[in-house]
Amino acid sequence: MTDPRLEDSIFGGESQPGEGPADGTDDPGHAVADDRDDGFRPDAEAAPVEDDPESVTGGAPRRRRRWIAILVALALVVAGGVVAVQAIRPIVDSITHRAPDDYAGEGTGQVSIVIKPGESGSQIANTLQRAGVIKSVDSFNDEAAAEPEFASIAPGTYQLKKHMSAKSALTLLLDPSSRAVTKVTLPEGMWKSEIFAKLSKQTGVPLSDYKKVTPVSAGLPKQAKGNFEGYLFPATYSFSPGTPATQQVRTMVTKAVSELKELDIQPADYQRTLTIASIVEGEAKAKTDRPKVARVILNRVQAGMKLQMDSTVHYIAQRRGAAGTSDKERNSKSRYNTYRYKGLPPGPINNPGAASIEAAAHPAKGKWLYFVAVNPVTGETRFAETYAEQQHNEELFHQWCRAHKSQC
Repeated sequence: MTDPRLEDSIFGGESQPGEGPADGTDDPGHAVADDRDDGFRPDAEAAPVEDDPESVTGGAPRRRRRWIAILVALALVVAGGVVAVQAIRPIVDSITHRAPDDYAGEGTGQVSIVIKPGESGSQIANTLQRAGVIKSVDSFNDEAAAEPEFASIAPGTYQLKKHMSAKSALTLLLDPSSRAVTKVTLPEGMWKSEIFAKLSKQTGVPLSDYKKVTPVSAGLPKQAKGNFEGYLFPATYSFSPGTPATQQVRTMVTKAVSELKELDIQPADYQRTLTIASIVEGEAKAKTDRPKVARVILNRVQAGMKLQMDSTVHYIAQRRGAAGTSDKERNSKSRYNTYRYKGLPPGPINNPGAASIEAAAHPAKGKWLYFVAVNPVTGETRFAETYAEQQHNEELFHQWCRAHKSQC
């Protein structure tokens, strides 16, 4: 007869709670499996028990199905999360300002913007925002960061519009035509008094401001001895509205020094070179004549002769328009009077251009001691080594003057 305690056990050897020792000892209250054939074979393959989740063959598929269900559920959660994030991103961006605010279109009206030298992109953006050109600094910074040409924006005054998109504002800043500038062309050979008068008239800066510019503030080389004459390089300059006189003059002085360095002229020779170049500028019209005039100047200085250049006398009188000089002008006691004093004048008599500076630095080879413009209008010039040759050439000049009395 089967012990009732074994009916709840698969193996028939498991003790129930509270039933005595389970260490295999012969205990009257403990049942031990015997050798009888009760249908259990520990080494034999057991038939699957489908209702038992822990059965050897029936549990694996169920576990796989359970894991698949879990993975599917996780995938749905992730997918749902992505959709949710995309749905709320605009809201989050608007709260955190991740997406820069920007106007649309090319704007309306007109506004002047001043970009100062050395300003950064953020500083420019702040200026634009304060003026109502762009809506946000971030929108402009994003456009500027993507534009390789942004660094080429020059300081100055720009004409833009109100309520522009950042891209449109940047496009106008990169357009040279948007930059408000005053262009001043200074021809070769002008005197500093003429240059300052022209600059004042065209830029609107008072003439008195130019007269107050100091040599130090304009970067004038010490060799000039405080005189700007000769160091205001002739060229076309672009000045933004309101550019002060000091900055204008400094720009021209810097250009003159740059030209001297370009020709490998040493600072100690600046004054001498520009003085010779200024006389060349005042005496020669044709480019091919300039190196010859420079040679005549040097030959006469080396020979201890007076230069006797009309251009130096014209400088003293500050007059233009008529060829030749009067007896009164040639009797001036000014140190610039090369009819009275030997050697070079104290400094330049005008502001020479590149061709005259190069001629002074590299004069032609020759023994000429004289020259005269036999036709002041065309600039035709005759050179001579002897005074007899010069007298013949001067007679040609006098013939021209008799035919053009109003111009002599």
